[in-house]
Amino acid sequence: MKEGIPIFISGAAGFIGFHLARRLLEAGRPVVGVDNLNEYYDVNLKKARLKRLKALEGFEFVEADIADGRAVEKIFQKHSFEKVLHLAAQAGVRYSLTHPQAYVQSNLAGFLNVLESCRRHRPQHLVFASSSSVYGANKKIPFSEHDGVNHPVSLYAATKRANELMAHSYAHLYGTPCTGLRYFTVYGPWGRPDMALFLFTKAILNDVPIEVFNHGNMERDFTYIDDVVEGTLRVLQRPPTADPNWDARAPDPASASAPFRIYNIGNNSPVHLMSCIEILEECLGKKSVKNYREMQPGDLPQTYADISDLAKDFSWRPKTSLKEGISRFVQWYREYYSVLG
Repeated sequence: MKEGIPIFISGAAGFIGFHLARRLLEAGRPVVGVDNLNEYYDVNLKKARLKRLKALEGFEFVEADIADGRAVEKIFQKHSFEKVLHLAAQAGVRYSLTHPQAYVQSNLAGFLNVLESCRRHRPQHLVFASSSSVYGANKKIPFSEHDGVNHPVSLYAATKRANELMAHSYAHLYGTPCTGLRYFTVYGPWGRPDMALFLFTKAILNDVPIEVFNHGNMERDFTYIDDVVEGTLRVLQRPPTADPNWDARAPDPASASAPFRIYNIGNNSPVHLMSCIEILEECLGKKSVKNYREMQPGDLPQTYADISDLAKDFSWRPKTSLKEGISRFVQWYREYYSVLG
C-alpha cells in the first residue's frame, strides 16, 4: 500500500471520477473510491474503469450509495481524509424530466451526507462537481461565476445550484472549505454513453441516423477530460479562504465571507454542434445521416465558460483542441468496443 493520507473520491467508477482517481494513483496518492454502480448507463463500462483502478497500487474501493448517510460516515470514520472530491450524482438533464426522485436522493440527500461527514471530520478541502447547467435561462455570454444563477431550466440544474448553496452554508456555519466546479460538456476516452459525442459515434458506426436537436442550432463549450482533471487537481491543492473584499451589500456569487469559491472549468471556446459533427465524421471516416429535432426541454442553446478567474488564480487554462480530443475519443472507442477502422 502506498503511504500517505488518502483522498476520498465519490463517483469513482464514473467518467470524471475514474480519470481523477487514476491520475492521483499514478502520482503516488492513495485513493478511497466510492460508487454505487447504478444502472443509469452501462454498468459494464463502470466495472471496466474500476478494473483498471484496482490494478493500481493504493486504491481501495467501497461499493456504497452516498444517499446512505451511515455508509458515508463509516467510510470517513475509517479513514482520515486530507481532501474530498465529491463527484457522485445522478447525471443528465433529460433523465431528470422522468426520474426526478433519483436527483433528490443522490444530488441533495447524498451531498448533505458528504457535507455532514466533512463537518465532523474536517478535511482540508471539499471540492464538488457543479455544472454549466446552473446558468439556465441566463443569456449573458460568456457565462461568468460572478453572475446570478437563479433561473435553472431543469431539475438537474436546480439540484446542482442547491449543492452550491448547501456548500456555502457549511462553509459559513462550520468553516468547511468548499469549492464548486462548474464543468462544461466534458468528453473524452471512457466517457458517458448518454452524452452526444458518444451517442453520435455509436450511431454513425452502426449506420443509424443521429438525433440533432434544435435543428443543429446549438453551441457547446466542449472540455477534454485531461484538461478537466488538471484543472480540478490544481483547485484541489488550494483550499479557499474568506474573501476580505466580499461586500454583503453587493454580494459576489463566486466568493464569500466564508471559505467558499466557485470556478468554471470549460474550454472557453464554444463550438457549433454541426462543426462538432463534421470533425467527428472526419475522425471516423464516415458521414452521418441526420434526423433534425426540436429543442429538448431543459437543454441550453449555448454554453460558453468565462475562465478568467481560473486562469488568473491558477496560471492555467485548458489547451486541448476539439479535433485532437475527438480523435483520441474515437481511438479509444474503436479499441474498447473492438470496432475496426
